[in-house]
Amino acid sequence: MKTLDKFYIDGKWVSPAGDKTMDVINPANEEVCAKLSMGNAEDVDMAVAAARKAFASWSKTSPAERLEVMGAILEAYNARIDDIAKAITEEMGAPNWLAAKVQATIGSGLLSSDIETLKTFEFSEMRGVSQVIREPVGVCGLITPWNWPMNQIFCKLSPALATGCTIVWKPSEVSPLSAQILMEIIDSAGIPAGLVNMVQGNGPDVGAVMAAHPGIDMVSFTGSTRAGIAVAQAAAPTVKRVSQELGGKSANIILDDLDAESFAKAVSGGMQTMCLNSGQNCNAPSRMLVPMARMNEAMQAAAAVANAVQVADPTSDGMVMGPVVSEAQWNKIQGLIEAGTKEGADLAAGGTGRPEGLNRGYFVRPTVFGNVTNDMTIAREEIFGPVLCILGYENEAEAINIANDTLYGLSGYISGANKDRLREIAGQLRTGMVHLNGAMPDFKMPFGGYKQSGNGRERGPNGFEDYLETKSVLGYAAE
Repeated sequence: MKTLDKFYIDGKWVSPAGDKTMDVINPANEEVCAKLSMGNAEDVDMAVAAARKAFASWSKTSPAERLEVMGAILEAYNARIDDIAKAITEEMGAPNWLAAKVQATIGSGLLSSDIETLKTFEFSEMRGVSQVIREPVGVCGLITPWNWPMNQIFCKLSPALATGCTIVWKPSEVSPLSAQILMEIIDSAGIPAGLVNMVQGNGPDVGAVMAAHPGIDMVSFTGSTRAGIAVAQAAAPTVKRVSQELGGKSANIILDDLDAESFAKAVSGGMQTMCLNSGQNCNAPSRMLVPMARMNEAMQAAAAVANAVQVADPTSDGMVMGPVVSEAQWNKIQGLIEAGTKEGADLAAGGTGRPEGLNRGYFVRPTVFGNVTNDMTIAREEIFGPVLCILGYENEAEAINIANDTLYGLSGYISGANKDRLREIAGQLRTGMVHLNGAMPDFKMPFGGYKQSGNGRERGPNGFEDYLETKSVLGYAAE
């Protein structure tokens, strides 16, 4: 069992101010895999002080100097990418193939992308005789979740570094192993003291303190909408900037102009995506909208995928699906599956309980519900598991109305034969992202949502903007 009893503050590994600890549970076997020391307000104060001191010099560095530091971090990260992958498998249950090929590598992909963005990013421009300058916002509090540990930290860390900000980071207490390794990596890259500081801990004792701290100028948070609201409320008295990437209940509209083969492919692809990372994805296409006349066709295709998924220990070979992250998450998913049955949805595959042959671990059966209506609990709440809801529509206008009838607005998905029609529908979805015909993510494209899915954007040049203040220098070039 590992012991995580040091935080990284002002370029040094230091002991926590308090003595509170918690057990970190391996979700595949329900055993304790680490003992984690938990931070408090005193630790946050120390980290903020270090970051403020470092900001005085780091904020004045040139893009070339920042590129050198980011390049050193990238080289050090790639040297330990296998360690990151193994930690993610142990702490949150991502299967070996996913942890190695996606979860860990996405960190180097995002950092590399932001390095390229920084090379050409303009921090000033002239407007007539006046100048607009973009300056670093200051000390940034980064609060990251457990479901994509490296994705979520690099979506924040890279642009913060690139724009000249300094950092206080709280990883999720559910996934602290990969965070510890990442800080070892950053330390080994020889960064300036105080540039990146990490305090482990929970939301009430560390996250809330960061959000309210007068020495933190901006908070970037990824997590549930409920927690995001609490972060914004805590930040309000100090009028700091708050950027949030929150929950989702994304619609996947499959249009009526697809032939049988293409329709089955679109449905199957949607269900496969729901099983990626055990369905623990904020932008998951969890509401599949199909023509009412093709409901049975969709249910059969989705059920075939669900029944073929091999759910197994995440250290197994092959393309298996691992557990969900915790007992609390497992119980929540079970309760929502029960709600779907009670409220009259048709269960086409899966259901409650563990998959056959698995007697421990937080494993969930890939589940498909058909004939779901948008007022059902499973269509309204974010399940965050491998559970697909299939809803029927009579015409295109109804499909768009159903897609937009949600508190969330993170992503949308549309499959169809006519590209012009796809583009027209995309323009009517109230979401921050739309994927046409299975288009893959792009690190240069802004990631974020409308409505209660958050505010601000991550990735690409847009991701830099949240970490910059805008200054007008009037008469800069006047005679």
